[in-house]
Parts: sequence; structure tokens; C-alpha cells
Amino acid sequence: MANATTTTTTNGHSASTPEIILYTNYSCPWAHRAHVVLRELGLPYKEEIIDLDRPRDPWYLKVNPRGLVPSINYNGEIITESAIVAGFLADAHPSHLIPPSSTDPLHRARLAFFVDTFFTKAIPKFFATQRAEGAAAKEAAAEEFAEILAKEQEPLFTWDVDSSAPFFGGSERLTLAEALTAPFVLRLIALSKPEYDLVTPKIVSILESKTPKFAAWAQKVVKEESVTYIFDEKSIAERTKARFAKLAAAEKKL
Repeated sequence: MANATTTTTTNGHSASTPEIILYTNYSCPWAHRAHVVLRELGLPYKEEIIDLDRPRDPWYLKVNPRGLVPSINYNGEIITESAIVAGFLADAHPSHLIPPSSTDPLHRARLAFFVDTFFTKAIPKFFATQRAEGAAAKEAAAEEFAEILAKEQEPLFTWDVDSSAPFFGGSERLTLAEALTAPFVLRLIALSKPEYDLVTPKIVSILESKTPKFAAWAQKVVKEESVTYIFDEKSIAERTKARFAKLAAAEKKL
């Protein structure tokens, strides 16, 4: 394999802990999901950093023919796609992330709906806030994003997000719901800083006004060490700006 391998070790593993290789890239929010889960589970793993800025090496296409990240090698078995990787790890290592489906299928269904709503209803609007050009357009896009959250996501917060158990369903620790959404929530808040000129700085106050439960939950999520430990804010901001600039240039050529 052409890429350097590093080893990351977390607390709480034993001699029976599986051998895990995580194929990842720190800039990818989808791959970031696997990092959150692995850190929450306290599993040791090795990393292979996949360069997403050039065609995939033939060896990686043998691991994952789609060429995407994340993928994991779990005791010799390859598992791909971020939600599947995260769900598999949570099922293979029962923990606070999610209760076994055999004992609480309703909880799992509600968790899945919470995540699905975030990605099918809210995230497309969030991406629009990043692509908007000019302060007025960015603010308008942020308002639309908040309105969707208020309609679709805010009613799903049936627990007290201001309590000592602020996470999904009233958990004191991150759940799979946070593991799957946190990389995007983190980017939402981080990229709203004025120096990046990506998302209107007003978005936080807009969310606090229109979606107070979501806003309070988000602020707690982004303070968790398992969410932030691989996150290089400046690098992500620069990469995001470059990607959207490239998309905008391509659209103008059409």
C-alpha cells in the first residue's frame, strides 16, 4: 500500500479486540462518522489515509471498488459506506451508542428517523447556505435552512437538551444519532465564522431563535472530544471554499 499507516489507540480495549484498519480522509465528513464511533467505542485501529484529490490507487479499488471513504477492514472483512460502517461497529460492540434491536426496536426506529430527517430535509439546505454568494443571499439561505429545521427536526427533540442528558433520547453520552450527524453539525458551526466567508455568521443566532432545541443540542455535540479530535477547522474551511469555487466555475462554463 502506498500510503503511510499510523496506529490510533483508545482506552478500554482488551486482548480480544478486533483488528481494524480504517481507510479514511480527515477532510471528509462521511469518513468522520467512523472516527466518532471508533472513539466512542474505545476501539484501537490503524489508519490508511486515502488521497481524495487524485484518482484512487489500484490497491484501494480492490478494497472498495467505489473508491469512497470510509471503508474498514474488520478482522479481514471489508465493510464500506459510512452509515453501514458506523451501524456495524455499534452492533458488533454493544454500548451507549445504541441499544440492541432485539430489546428496543422502537428506539432504533426513532433514531433512524431522526438521522434520515437531518440528511434528507436539512442538509441539502445547509449545502445551499455554503454555495450562496453575497451576504444577503447567504443570510436568506440560512433562514431557509432554519425554517426546514424548525418544521422537520425541532419537533423530534422530545428530551430535555438543557439537562445533564442532552443527547438523543435523553442519553448522557453520544449516541449513534450524534455519531452520524456530528461531522455536519460541527461544520455548520465552524464554517459560520466571519473569516471563512462560507456561511453567514448570523446562522447561529438564527438557529437559536427558530430552533432553540436544535441549537442547544448542536452546541453540546460539537464540544465532545470524539467529534473534534481529527477536525482541522482551517484546513476544512479552505478545502470547502476551494470545492465550491470549482463548482461555481464549472457552472458558469455551462
